[in-house]
Formats: sequence, structure tokens, C-alpha cells
Amino acid sequence: MTDIQQSQEFFVEYENLKRRTVEGQGEAEYLVKIIQNGIEKLKQNHEAGQKIPRQLWPKYYVEKYGVNNLWRLQLDDFWRMIYTLIHEEVKLIAVILEVMDHKDYDKRFGYK
Repeated sequence: MTDIQQSQEFFVEYENLKRRTVEGQGEAEYLVKIIQNGIEKLKQNHEAGQKIPRQLWPKYYVEKYGVNNLWRLQLDDFWRMIYTLIHEEVKLIAVILEVMDHKDYDKRFGYK
């Protein structure tokens, strides 16, 4: 089983989403549900997503997080979870960096 951590930015965004579910916002409820499903998949298999080839990595992740690997987990047809794997002593940890819709994903990765 893989341990899961969250980037500070993702943590803040995820907590805001969870607060919005209390207000009955349907989109927030749906996003929290698919993110939780994604987290469970990563707990069971850290390679549940697709490894992104190095030449496709946005500089953003290298500069901000110093990643040496980058993965994408498709949450549904529209939403993506970006994560990296780190080794800490004898355990492997999946760190969720960001969740974004397909439009923002294409923008971040330079796709048109």
C-alpha cells in the first residue's frame, strides 16, 4: 500500500472543495468523489496513472517541486490528477501536486 501526501497548494484547494460540498454545491461534491476515488487507486497501486515522458514535463513542476518523475491519473474524461513518487527511507509516497480540468491540463502541458 502506498502512502499519500498532498502538495500545500492541492491541500488548500481540496479543503475548499470539501467545504463547498457542505454548501450543497453539486460540482464540488462530484470533484471530491472522483478525487477520493483517485486517491484510493493510488493507495492500492502507485502506478495507477500513466508516467509522463520527461520531455513533456512542464518546467512549472520541475521548478516548483523539483520532481524527477511525473504521473497523470485520469479521474474522468475531463479531470486529471498530477502526482510524483518519492522514496522516503523504506517507503514509497505518492505526492498529489494538482488536480485540473482538461482545458487547464492542455494549457499546463502546452497542448492545443
